[in-house]
Amino acid sequence: MHTTDRSSPTRPRSGLAVVAICFFTIVFDGYDLIVYGSVVPSLLGDQGWGLTPAQAGAIGSYALIGMLVGAVVAGMITDVVGRRKIILVSIAWFSVAMVLCATATSPETLGLFRFVAGLGLGGVVPTTIALTVEYAPRNRRNLYNALMFCGYPVGGCLTALVAMALLAEHGWRAMFLVGAAPVVLILPLAIWLLPESAGYLLARGRRAEAEAVAARYGLDLADGRDEPVEPRDRKGFTLPFRRGYLAATLLFGAASFCGLLLVYGLNTWLPQIMREAGYPLGPSLRFLLVLNIGAIAGTIVMSVLADRVGAKAITVCAFLAATVSVYLMSLDLGTGLLMLCVAVAGLGSVGTQILVNGYVAIFYPASGRGSALGWTLGVGRAGAIAGPLLGGWLLGSGLGFEWNFYGFVLPALLGALFIAAVPRAGRHRQRRRTQVAEETPVRSDALGGIPLQRQAHDHQNVMR
Repeated sequence: MHTTDRSSPTRPRSGLAVVAICFFTIVFDGYDLIVYGSVVPSLLGDQGWGLTPAQAGAIGSYALIGMLVGAVVAGMITDVVGRRKIILVSIAWFSVAMVLCATATSPETLGLFRFVAGLGLGGVVPTTIALTVEYAPRNRRNLYNALMFCGYPVGGCLTALVAMALLAEHGWRAMFLVGAAPVVLILPLAIWLLPESAGYLLARGRRAEAEAVAARYGLDLADGRDEPVEPRDRKGFTLPFRRGYLAATLLFGAASFCGLLLVYGLNTWLPQIMREAGYPLGPSLRFLLVLNIGAIAGTIVMSVLADRVGAKAITVCAFLAATVSVYLMSLDLGTGLLMLCVAVAGLGSVGTQILVNGYVAIFYPASGRGSALGWTLGVGRAGAIAGPLLGGWLLGSGLGFEWNFYGFVLPALLGALFIAAVPRAGRHRQRRRTQVAEETPVRSDALGGIPLQRQAHDHQNVMR
C-alpha cells in the first residue's frame, strides 16, 4: 500500500474496498471466460472458418489450459512475491490479451490468444480469494468470499446482456474488445487502493509493515484461524502436501475438477444447446443469463448458511442440487420450469465452485493459503478444460438432446462425494494449535487482545 494513511487510529479502514476491487476484477474474469460461450453460435455460423462443434470446444479449452498454468504458477509464487503484484500484473495481462482475441484472423490465432488470456486470468482467482478472506470479518469469511466471487456470475450476466445488445449488429469481435475494459476501469484503482496481504508481509519477516497494515484495516495478525506464522518461511507453497493436509488437498482438487467441469461445460455450450433445441439466438442467450442469476442469488444464500452450519455440509448440498437440476433439464419441460432448473444449475455449478473455494480458504493457514488455492484451482482447471471438450463431443455425437445434460450429471454427483470425504482438520494442525496453547497459556495477541487458547477454540467452530 503506497498511499498516505489519513484514517483515525481509532477507526480503521474497512476491508470492503479490498473486497470491492477483487469483486470487479472477478467480474471481468468471468466476462472474459464466459464471453466465448456467447460467441460460439456466431463462430459456428462463420462460413469462412468452417468450425465443427468439436473444434469450437477445443478452442474453448485453450483459455482454460492457460488458466491451469496461470493458477498453479500464481499460487506457487504469490506466497513469495505477494498477492498485490500478482493481481496487478494479471489484470494488465488478460486485458491486453482480450484485444488480441478481437484481432484474430483464424481459429488457430484465436485459440493462441485465448491461451495467452488464460495465463492472466488464472493468476487472478487464487490471489483475490486469499486477499478477500484475509480482509473479511472472521465470522463472515464465507459470505464475503461469496459476495466477492459472485463477480464471476455477474460477469456471466454482463456477457449475456452485452451479447444481446451488440452481437447481432457488431459481431463477435466487439464482444472481446469489451473484455479489455479492466486495464482502464480497474487497474488504476487497484494500484491506488489495493494493500498487500498482512499475512504475506509477516511471513516474509516484514513485521513492522504487517502491523501497520493490520492497524490500518483493523486486522488481527493472530486471530485464531491461522497457525502462528514463522518469519521468513519461504516454503508455504509446500504446506498443502505436508502431513495432515495431503488427503484434504487431493479431495479438494478432485472436487474442484468436477465443479469447474460443470461451470465451463454449461457456460460454453448452454446457448448452443438451446439453439439446437429450437430457441432463436436471443432467447438462447437468456438461458445463459438465468444460469448466472441463479448462481448469484443461490450462492449468497448458501454462503450465509455455510457460515452458520459449516462449509462442508452446504457444499455437498449444492453439488447434489446440481445433480438433480441438470438431470431435470434433459426432460421435456415447459420453458418456465426449464428456466427454474437452469437457475438451480447455476447455483449447483458456478455457486458450488465458489463454495469450494471458500472452504479451501478457511481450511488452510495464511502461510499456505495462496498455494492451496492455486493447487486446488489448478487441478480444477483440468476439469474446466474437459468441460468444453465434453460438451462439444456430446453436441456433435448425435446421441440426442438429453445426452447434452447426462454427461454433466455424474461429475456433479462425484463432487458431492469428494467434499463429503474431506476430513474435519489435519491432525498436524490440531497438534500445532494444542502446542501453541500450552506454550502461551496467558499471552494475548499484540493487536486484538484475544487469548490464544480462545482463538484456537473459535477456529474449531470455523472448521465444521
